Amino acid sequence: MSIFLETNRLTLRRFTEADEDNLLELDSDPEVMRFLNGGKPTPREEIRGQILRFLDYYERFEGLGFWAVQEKVTGRFLGWFHFRPRKTGPRDGEIELGYRLRRSAWGKGYATEGSRALIRKGFIELGVERVVAETMAVNLGSRRVMEKAGLTLARTFHRDGLDAVEGSEHGVVEYALTKADWEHELRGIR
Repeated sequence: MSIFLETNRLTLRRFTEADEDNLLELDSDPEVMRFLNGGKPTPREEIRGQILRFLDYYERFEGLGFWAVQEKVTGRFLGWFHFRPRKTGPRDGEIELGYRLRRSAWGKGYATEGSRALIRKGFIELGVERVVAETMAVNLGSRRVMEKAGLTLARTFHRDGLDAVEGSEHGVVEYALTKADWEHELRGIR
C-alpha cells in the first residue's frame, strides 16, 4: 500500500485495481450519487475505467490525483478524495479538491479532516497557489465541508448536464482558498 498522506484518523493511499468492488459499492448508494447524477449507480465497466484514469494521474501529475481514503484504525475503505488539475482546464497553481465518502462516514468530520490535510500538503509541498471546489448549491453537507476546510464562496453558476438532478435549477457553487489567505489564517490562529 503506497501511503500518500496520513491524518489523525485517516490514511490516503493510491488506488489499485483491487479497489474495484470498493468503488462499485460506493457508487451504488443512491444518496452518495444524489447530487452527481440523481442517484443512479455507476456500472462496473465505468468503475474499471475510473480506476485506470485514477492510476494515470499518478504518472502524469506528481503528488496530484485521486486517493482512496481508509479509516486508520480499522483499514475500512471510506471513499476517496481528489486533488487534481481542474477538469475545465489547468491553470497554473490552481488545484481542484473533491471527495466522495460512504454514507456511513458522513457527519464524522472525515471529509473536513482529509480536505484540510490535502490543502496543507498542496500549499506547503506541491506549489499550489489556489484550491477550488464545486458542488451543487443545494448540497449543504458538501458546502459545510468546504467552509470548514477554509474555502469561501467564490461564485454561483449553471452547468449543462445536471437537468436530471433535483435542485439543479439553483446552480453550482464554487468555493476557493488562496495560499495567501490560508497563510493569513494560520498566522491569526497562532
